[in-house]
Amino acid sequence: MPLIRLNVCLIVYLLVLNACQGQSTSPADMTATALTDALAQAVATADSLAATATGIAVATENAPTATPTITPTPDPFPETIVGSIYMAEQRFEDGWMFWLQPNSQIWVLTTNDDGQNVWSVYDDTFVDGEAESDPQIVPPENRFQPIRGFGKLWRENPEVRLAIGWALDIERGHTTQYEYHHGGSVNSENVYVPGPGYHQVKSYSGDTFRFIEDSRTWQIAS
Repeated sequence: MPLIRLNVCLIVYLLVLNACQGQSTSPADMTATALTDALAQAVATADSLAATATGIAVATENAPTATPTITPTPDPFPETIVGSIYMAEQRFEDGWMFWLQPNSQIWVLTTNDDGQNVWSVYDDTFVDGEAESDPQIVPPENRFQPIRGFGKLWRENPEVRLAIGWALDIERGHTTQYEYHHGGSVNSENVYVPGPGYHQVKSYSGDTFRFIEDSRTWQIAS
């Protein structure tokens, strides 16, 4: 009888252990997935805003006490999204190109004739296996032809090519800090009303670039 009980206990233990292992997810995987989802939603396209959630806080009920107390009203304004993302960047004669991994977009930074810094957003349509560059395009001395996604956009979009010029250096990839600061406001009923915000990334050289949604402009914050 003791041997039978031992076998039964061992079987039950193995079944429970197997069930737990099948359902578990490491905190690192959960955090990475949540961050990727948040960033993919936060990084805006040229036609949409990142701030789509209402972010309304839900008040919790306090247990009654002998002395009446005032419960602070929760702040419904969404918290800033902060995380690390992988990006590539390249400096050009008249601007920059940034590629953001979470949504595979290319952000083109140029300056128009009025001196306004223009932020344009394009989908990265480059597919591995395509030609990375055009050997018939020969850059001037100390200049470069961009390659892969940057190069495809540069070659196929004359407007971008004219506005940004030749590349001054090779493309560099790195992990950087990304932030999304929500815009909008809180109305008289303490409800968050979404509005345009701004994005922020650090370049390879350490400069902080800010991208303002409502004006579609960019600036170097530091």
